[in-house]
Amino acid sequence: MEYLKDKALLEAFGNNLRRLRKEKGFTQEKLAFEIGIEISQISRIERGILNTSVSTANAISKALKVPIRELFDFDRDRLS
Repeated sequence: MEYLKDKALLEAFGNNLRRLRKEKGFTQEKLAFEIGIEISQISRIERGILNTSVSTANAISKALKVPIRELFDFDRDRLS
């Protein structure tokens, strides 16, 4: 079952991930390689299609060398 709020949250997370990834000079391919997942999984996370796991979010934060909280640092007020 899909909830509109969840879709907005996933898209906001994905957009923030894309921004951070690009700021750190990573391609989707490089990030995927660094954390041992498929490139398509990074793409689906960034497009808000995939609700990723906490473990994957942690691996992403380590690869990008950002605190995990930074992955969730986006305007949540616009999600409601």
